[in-house]
Amino acid sequence: MSDDPAPAEAANGDGAPAIDPSTVDANELAQNMSQATDEQLAELMSGPMRGEILAEIFRRMGDHFRADAARDTEAVIQWRIGGRPDGGEDQWETVISGGACTVSEGFEAESARVAFTVGGADFLRLVTGNVAGPMLFMSGKLKIEGDLMFAASAASLFTIPSA
Repeated sequence: MSDDPAPAEAANGDGAPAIDPSTVDANELAQNMSQATDEQLAELMSGPMRGEILAEIFRRMGDHFRADAARDTEAVIQWRIGGRPDGGEDQWETVISGGACTVSEGFEAESARVAFTVGGADFLRLVTGNVAGPMLFMSGKLKIEGDLMFAASAASLFTIPSA
């Protein structure tokens, strides 16, 4: 048996306990995001928890997928999330096919119906319902490539947490 702390108890670098993203309620997360400043979110998304946070958000996409709204939708959605400490971006892919939603890290499909490029802090606000996609798009904080009509309706395929 290891003496290593459990993930929820591991230190985050400043001695404070780290948060296990898998234990956070989606609506609680949305509430916390609504109260955080852009600077706090940018710091969070450039810190050591970034990978775990993104992995948990994308893991939960399947849980929040609305198969009833998807009907016969066939789409690959690619996500480019900037703001990494090294200046790079994380890439995730959401595939909607046959009434199901699957997610993978990295791009597996050669092309996408739509690709979203967004900074880390704005991504958190978007997926927690704290900012509307059109608002981010109009302000230049969300770049969209591909099918703009589908992009405008993509959020309706998921139950978005509320603050």
